[in-house]
Amino acid sequence: MALVALLSYVIVQVVNDHRAQDYRESMADGVAYVIAQVIAKQPTPSSQVDWMKDVSRVLELPLDLVATNTLELSRSEHRRLENHHAIVRYDDKTAIGDIYARIEGMSNVYLHIRVDKLSEVQIKMIPILILEDLVYYSGSEENRLEQLQPYFPYKLAFRSLSDLQLDMDQLSRLRLDKAQTILLYEDSGTAQGTTISAISAYTNVPNKVLLLGPVPVFNWFPFRIFAGITLFSLLILSLGVYFLMRPLQRKIGKVRLALNQVRKGELNTRVEVIGSDEMATLGLSFNMMTEHIQRLIEAQRELTRAVSHELRTPVARIRFGMEMLTDTDDYESRLQQQEMIDKDIESLNSLIDEILTYATLEQGTPNLNFEQMVLKDVFTQILKESDVIKKDKIISSTLPDESIIVEAEYRYLHRVIQNFVGNALRYGQQRVHISGGVENGIAFVCVEDDGVGIAEKDREKVFDAFTRLDDSRTRASGGYGLGLSIVSRIAYWFGGHAVVDASPTLGGARFMMQWPATRTHRKKLRKN
Repeated sequence: MALVALLSYVIVQVVNDHRAQDYRESMADGVAYVIAQVIAKQPTPSSQVDWMKDVSRVLELPLDLVATNTLELSRSEHRRLENHHAIVRYDDKTAIGDIYARIEGMSNVYLHIRVDKLSEVQIKMIPILILEDLVYYSGSEENRLEQLQPYFPYKLAFRSLSDLQLDMDQLSRLRLDKAQTILLYEDSGTAQGTTISAISAYTNVPNKVLLLGPVPVFNWFPFRIFAGITLFSLLILSLGVYFLMRPLQRKIGKVRLALNQVRKGELNTRVEVIGSDEMATLGLSFNMMTEHIQRLIEAQRELTRAVSHELRTPVARIRFGMEMLTDTDDYESRLQQQEMIDKDIESLNSLIDEILTYATLEQGTPNLNFEQMVLKDVFTQILKESDVIKKDKIISSTLPDESIIVEAEYRYLHRVIQNFVGNALRYGQQRVHISGGVENGIAFVCVEDDGVGIAEKDREKVFDAFTRLDDSRTRASGGYGLGLSIVSRIAYWFGGHAVVDASPTLGGARFMMQWPATRTHRKKLRKN
């Protein structure tokens, strides 16, 4: 709207400047032409100078002749002068206009009139100058007026006094002073606005006077121009709104169509993201939402299938143990069955705990309480806990310095390292090595083993829920296939990622999780 308002203002200024220039030239054409004609009819150069001095004194405007070679003319100005029209050069700062006109028979000079003020004196002198020209056409004044008419933008005519609605004072002034010119002002409510008519008596035409006008006074804001610019501005504004809303409406239509498809169950539907405006952000959010919904539904299905499968074994063992309890009276055998049932119940509790943890991390944003902590303290705690379960295996470490501070959720970071170490102890042969630190603002924890490792084609699978590989990492090794998937989700919510490759020193598998050491580095890691 501001641009349209500015454009409208510029248009009004440009249009008015052109209208004002056309008005000045049209009003100057006739007067300059008549003066140039009278000068050309003077018998001698001295009489020309004398007549110009008289006219200059009466008009109260300076008149002179300028050499043609001192005036630089444009093509349009040159064309106007050749057609006996005047050119006007107006200075807005000084409010002075210079009028130039061609004098017939004098090719080396132009008539120059400087208009530094405009009053009734100049208006009253116009019919006097016309009458001065008519003196040379005695008996054919009517024909002469027809010849002059093309140079005047208003009507020139001889009219009878009886046809004019003049009061007694105006009639007396015309009859008593034949050189008297009276002005009639009329302010009509029409588009023409204020007009001026000039009446002057002419002795050579009895009972008639010379009537000029009505002459329209320049109106800076005529209704038609104002209405046209207003309508033009509204049109531009409407087109601008249309072209702004059309792409937006088209993008909203795509999002609405995608929503309808998702409502029908087509979760693979995505919105094409074009540009970087608000609708592009909305489309990106929609795609992220549908991806998350699709992943949640797939995870729920996978979880349901996997849980039902994982629960069957301990439940079947418990049922078998209960049947054995009812079929035996041996005390030792009953105690043994009770211990096995207790282990199966503990296995069920562990499985339920793993499932709940995985569900918490998978479905929505978990409640993470990031805090600054010494990274070495987490490793120290893990090493103490691992002494109980490491058996005859050797755990070595390259611990970070105590000055290394990272931002993390202690509980989940502990869970990550614990899962890594548990996997390494389960599948490694003799040695396990743990390390960690911060490089270029990125924190990492790493656990390596000397086991058979993981084939490259299976390295992404190990982070899927309930996934077990077919080689040495079999069901007999224990676990439910949720540990590494939990690690993967923790890494995601930490703003990082978890990877597995081959250990360059021990030859087995190397598991690593990376995340931003501080929250300010989160976007950098995600981008990489």
